[in-house]
Amino acid sequence: MRTIEELERKLAEPTQELVRDLAGLSGDIAVLGVGGKMGPSLARLAANAIREGDLNKRVIGVSRFSNAEARRELEEAGVETISCELLDDEALRALPNVENVIFMAGNKFGTKGREHFTWAMNAYLPGRVAEKYKDSRIVAFSSGNIYPLLPVSGGGATEDTAPEPVGEYAQSTLGRERIFEYHSHKNGTPMTMFRLNYAIDMRYGVLLELARAVNEGREIDVTMGFANVIWQGDANAMALRCLTQCSSPPSVVNITGPETMSIRWAAGEFAKRLGKEVRFVGAEAETALLNNASKSHQLFGYPRVSLLQMIDWTAEWVRQGGTVWNKPTHFQERKGNF
Repeated sequence: MRTIEELERKLAEPTQELVRDLAGLSGDIAVLGVGGKMGPSLARLAANAIREGDLNKRVIGVSRFSNAEARRELEEAGVETISCELLDDEALRALPNVENVIFMAGNKFGTKGREHFTWAMNAYLPGRVAEKYKDSRIVAFSSGNIYPLLPVSGGGATEDTAPEPVGEYAQSTLGRERIFEYHSHKNGTPMTMFRLNYAIDMRYGVLLELARAVNEGREIDVTMGFANVIWQGDANAMALRCLTQCSSPPSVVNITGPETMSIRWAAGEFAKRLGKEVRFVGAEAETALLNNASKSHQLFGYPRVSLLQMIDWTAEWVRQGGTVWNKPTHFQERKGNF
């Protein structure tokens, strides 16, 4: 994995299982909030699966599109694009009606000081979208941040774990779920709550942050000593396949990799690959933000890209000075301040 082009191709490789599931769904697919970190690769993945399966469907990407180049690249990949401020009710109502909606819009970083905007995006907007698309299937991106910190020996939060969100981002994310859930009960809209953490792309993510810290000789705090990660391409495929799991009341699916990954261990793996020494500070707490995704693995199979493969790719990306985004995950955060 040496170039952006190789990375984008890998992220958008459809599986036969994805092609099969999309073939069994009626209607087009709209991706609301397509301009975020995961949206472009998800939309391209859907378009590639439709093309590979020779399916009669459209993929429509909706975003403000402040980046004209990103919009052009999506259109070249076969994704129809619509520029829309989703918080504008009139613009939202004017969007085309489709049978399948992937809701990815939201706000996390920069919440502190702009809590009102985070709540508008994460809890007010879902109600407007749910009314607009009350006759559609909706997969709503959520987060494992709504779960409490749990003992690292317990296997992580399952879908049956009661939410205990810490901080306004996590609280508003639970608000998103509850507002969608209300409209599902009210209108019978089939939905899936897609509780994800943490997606990995060479340009951002927990592994990139660890690899860069090791490469630059910075100390690594291991207080939040464990995390879950999943290749973004696998997470995107599962999001699209969750359209087959929508129900009313909404289904809930945790999405991440199968490992409870030790931060200390992963940093050591990067040190070996990068030929560096690693320095740690702190000591592992007895609890961490961990997500048990056994249900999604039963539904969709294990992720195709393994943890060690992601580590290999990330180490090489950092070694060669690959493009990175300034979008830290703040996975170390234990008090919900984003």
